[in-house]
Amino acid sequence: MEVIKMFKSIIIFIVSLFILYLVIENAVKNGINRSKIGQLLESKYGFEETKKSSFLDDDLDKE
Repeated sequence: MEVIKMFKSIIIFIVSLFILYLVIENAVKNGINRSKIGQLLESKYGFEETKKSSFLDDDLDKE
């Protein structure tokens, strides 16, 4: 019974870290893009965000 509780705790911890990672990544990306320096760099160098494909897009069924 203790092993199941510990396994559940580890899974919940890993899922919460993944959610935290997504939130921080999105906040930093939007913060940089909306800042004055980010807007200046975008207008000066024409930087456009390249859409990074997700690991979920590499599905074997799409071949």
